[in-house]
Amino acid sequence: MRTLLVLLPSLMLLFPILLYGKTTDHANRATRTVILDETGVRNLRIETEQAKKRAFESTVFAIGRIEEIPANRSVLSTRIAGRVISLRAYEGDKVEANQTLVLVESRQPGNPPPTIELRAPRSGIVVRSHVRLGEPVEPDRELLDIADRSTLWAVAKIPESEVAAITVGTLARIRVPALGKTTIEAHLLRFNVEADRSAGALEGIFQVNNPDGKLRPGMRIEFSIVTGSREKVLSVPQATVQGDPTNRIVFVKDFELENAFLPAQVVLGERNDKYVEIVSGLFPGDEVVTRGSYPLAFAGSGSGPSLKEALDAAHGHEHNEDGTELTAQQKAENSRDGTNDQSHGKITDGTLDKYLIFYAATMTLLTALLAQRLWNKRKDMATA
Repeated sequence: MRTLLVLLPSLMLLFPILLYGKTTDHANRATRTVILDETGVRNLRIETEQAKKRAFESTVFAIGRIEEIPANRSVLSTRIAGRVISLRAYEGDKVEANQTLVLVESRQPGNPPPTIELRAPRSGIVVRSHVRLGEPVEPDRELLDIADRSTLWAVAKIPESEVAAITVGTLARIRVPALGKTTIEAHLLRFNVEADRSAGALEGIFQVNNPDGKLRPGMRIEFSIVTGSREKVLSVPQATVQGDPTNRIVFVKDFELENAFLPAQVVLGERNDKYVEIVSGLFPGDEVVTRGSYPLAFAGSGSGPSLKEALDAAHGHEHNEDGTELTAQQKAENSRDGTNDQSHGKITDGTLDKYLIFYAATMTLLTALLAQRLWNKRKDMATA
């Protein structure tokens, strides 16, 4: 009983705190919720998806270049001295193996002099021409360079500090900025024989297919090299997260209102090339904005209907400006006045004051009773 008497005032202290907290939650919803009309949604191109637990890959980022495979380049040359009388392929032309590319008129006597056909040693593309029509040629001279670029090397400069986590066969997702959002998957073929001292990196060689010929040697590429994976990690696409490094937010679609979005503060974990781990601030199933999230942070209250208007339309009856339900007293006052005055829409103007008066009177009475009881106990102990 004594413990209850001691704890009762503390429990009563929580009552106004909880009441104030509830009121603050409603106020926050009213001020923070971004409500758009259909035009605003289309202009921002809003897209959403559910936050969910998935296999989350740890990755190492690296940059590099596309390079030609040395063994896939061939040279066309002549065994005899002479003069070029026909040139049937130029730089950029695709050729087939054994296709006649150059005719050379020899210097041997004859009428006409003997002519030699020079044929392509392999299928590929003419990447360089060293000869012109009518030009004299010698056996020690290269005429055309032909390369098979159906497969190429993607060479990544991997920081030396990350090399230990990467082995032959490791998967990498390769993005070529010149090709847009296209992603190519490849596995590590081998490391180069020497490190790049100036860059503090070791080159990792990945082989990629190039059937359409869109990849060119020298193109800049970006690697996300997979070094590990964890299961059931709550994560969202990288484009979802906004804010500065000390205050990261994600816009969550309101669970009951159409085209309404609320910023949620989140704590981030690890990142990879696609997703960001969410440590806290979201729950699986929350519908987050994946496209249009950045401009949402700057959308003003005038971008669409107010919270009150949206709730009125969704529920079919009136609400307060902060989104709370109208009390019986407010409904009665509205029915008498025929209006919905702004002052009636705030719980702090009337209802909260009544609760505080009741709380003050109750606390005064309980404190007096507790003091009387303690005084009586001390008096009994003194007389005993």
